[in-house]
Amino acid sequence: MSTPLVNLQEEYKKTDIAKLLDLLDEELVGLVPVKTRIREIAALLLVDKLRSQLGLTAANPGLHMSFTGSPGTGKTTVGLKMADILFQLGYVKKGHLITVTRDDLVGQYIGHTAPKTKEVLKKAMGGVLFIDEAYYLYKPDNERDYGSEAIEILLQVMENQRDDLVIILAGYKEPMDSFYESNPGLSSRIANHIDFPDYSVEELLKISKLMLEDEQYQLTDGGEQALEKYIAKRMEKPLFANARSIRNALDRARMRQANRIFDTRGTILTKKELVNLQAEDFLQSTVFGDN
Repeated sequence: MSTPLVNLQEEYKKTDIAKLLDLLDEELVGLVPVKTRIREIAALLLVDKLRSQLGLTAANPGLHMSFTGSPGTGKTTVGLKMADILFQLGYVKKGHLITVTRDDLVGQYIGHTAPKTKEVLKKAMGGVLFIDEAYYLYKPDNERDYGSEAIEILLQVMENQRDDLVIILAGYKEPMDSFYESNPGLSSRIANHIDFPDYSVEELLKISKLMLEDEQYQLTDGGEQALEKYIAKRMEKPLFANARSIRNALDRARMRQANRIFDTRGTILTKKELVNLQAEDFLQSTVFGDN
């Protein structure tokens, strides 16, 4: 009796997983531990699928996830890629990602939360539901809060409809840890906990250049040095949101560049002048006001 065979390389090629993982590498600067975990999850899912094809026991892998880290570290982007991977391997039927917060799930009066939560779940079925700042669902100090009702409905769906929906809970690490401690039922249903590290100055500078390239701008040498100093200073300030804060800073620099160009009206402009961001476009930021 011949042993059934399966060609791993062929099965791998049938999916777009390699392309998706390569895109993740290209599009996201840094985040090495995150990319490693996503590759590990993708490998497990592919192998489980192959085991199933050969009639071997393939325990339905736990797919619900927790993404912890500061804002602007790529959690939503990775969520989108994860939805694509799950779709390519047939673990979800549609592969779309719906992003929500507490306000989308929790009502303000009795009888409001259940229909609200169920409506969101209905839209997300066949894909991934990404709940940002998930810890706000639980407010133990307020006994009249309806967040716990939303959690109960989510728990039922996570347990009973695992083949129809994957849920990703996201937020800052410390509050998320407390949230799971207070809700052991939730914690036990999440198999994959992925922590997103903050970016370094060098990584944020690289991200800045990629963002500017997309908008057809570039940094002069002085502009690059000024932006690097800006990033280092901004990281020390409150409410720093990694790539999100950098995008805002670049928008303001482009505005200053536009004002600088506008003030020289009457001058013939070259393409280079319209493209270049200079040191002064960053150094005018209030971040440098402490000097």
